[in-house]
This record gives sequence, C-alpha cells and structure tokens, in this order.
Amino acid sequence: MNAKKYAAEAIGTFWLTFAGCGSAVIAATFPQVGIGLVGVSLAFGLSVVTMAYAIGHISGCHLNPAVTVGLAAGGRFPAGQVLPYVIAQVVGAVAAAALLYVIASGAAGFDVSKGFAANGYGAHSPGQYSLVACFIMEVVMTMMFLFIIMGATHGKAPAGFAPLAIGLALVMIHLVSIPVTNTSVNPARSTGPALFVGGWAMAQLWLFWLAPLIGGVLGGVIYRWLSDEPAGVVEGRKPA
Repeated sequence: MNAKKYAAEAIGTFWLTFAGCGSAVIAATFPQVGIGLVGVSLAFGLSVVTMAYAIGHISGCHLNPAVTVGLAAGGRFPAGQVLPYVIAQVVGAVAAAALLYVIASGAAGFDVSKGFAANGYGAHSPGQYSLVACFIMEVVMTMMFLFIIMGATHGKAPAGFAPLAIGLALVMIHLVSIPVTNTSVNPARSTGPALFVGGWAMAQLWLFWLAPLIGGVLGGVIYRWLSDEPAGVVEGRKPA
C-alpha cells in the first residue's frame, strides 16, 4: 500500500532530522565531550544507513525530496509518486524538529536564534561563505550524492551494500560542507529547523530547496546517461 510507503518515508526522515540535527544542537559542543564536526557528520550518515536497512524494502528510503526528484529524473521512480513522497518527508522532518525543540529548550541558556542546526549563507554560513559559494556547494554535493545512490543501487552493484555506500557518502558530504552551509543536500531536513528559527532561516530556505533539487536532477540524469541499465527498483534502492 502506498500509505505504508509514505509512513515509512515520514518515519525515516524524522529519524534523519532528529538524529542528525539533534547531534548538532545537543552534542556537537557539549562541554568536554562534544562530538564536533566529525561526530555530526557521522550522525547524519548513520541515520541513513540504519533507516536504509530498516525501511529500504518498504519505501526505498529516500528521506529527501532531492533524492526523490533525482531518482525520478534518473528513471528509477515514478513521477506521479514524487509529491506524496516529498510531503511525507517534510512532515517527518518538521515533527523531528518540533520534538528536538522541546528537548533542547529544556537546557538552561537554550537560544533557538543561535541557529538550531538551520542552514544559511552569507552572515549565517558557519564560515561566512557567500550565497554563490553556498549555492555551488549544495548543487555539487547533492549531484554527487544522487550519482552515488544511482550507482550503489544499480542492478549490477554488489547486493546488500548500498546503504553503507550511501551513508558513507553522506558522511563525506557533511565533512566537506558543514563549514559552508551547515550542510543541507536535503530540503526537508532544512525546512524543519528553519520553521523554528524563523526570520533569517526562513528567508534563506529557498536556496536549500532550489540548489539540492537542481543537484539531484543533475546527478540522476548524468548517471542515467552513463549507465547501461537505467532502472534498479522503482523506489530507487534495492532491499538490503
């Protein structure tokens, strides 16, 4: 049933947003035992690995509007299912951000205006990177993410290892791009925290929809052109 696929996508995106953004908000700079940039990168990657094995056989485990759109562009996913998948992903991400807000606000001195793992450019980029630099980074990182997803889930790829390749790719992406944009490559993940930060985060959210969607389409189309077998499974990932 499609309803079960949508529920799986909502749950999976909830986990990615809660675990990934939660690691940044709660644990990244915790006194003396902060996990830092590497820890946050691992949290995002591990959230995808764990959910890919858990729900890959149900929904394909996209967890990301850019992945869904990219897989459709690459011939791996039906266009008619893109919108409900995206809606489910955004719902899951917003629910995760809401729960994270409740938990994080229980700490003394919590200030949501400091960022709450939101993505930004210019003055709101961790490294003060320009809009152009952030746009390019998000397009390229998402393009390569889709390229890796398409390859890892190809019919001729080693069976059962796709979640590891995809999760490790997301770790690498975060290691490179956290200083630039705080790493989006996922419009749903960006939307959840932005709704709670408001102000500048909502004003800059357009970039973290536009750039990943462009990158996703590019990655899907390029791999489709490169590959001799355009389709793996219709949802985009082989069961683990």
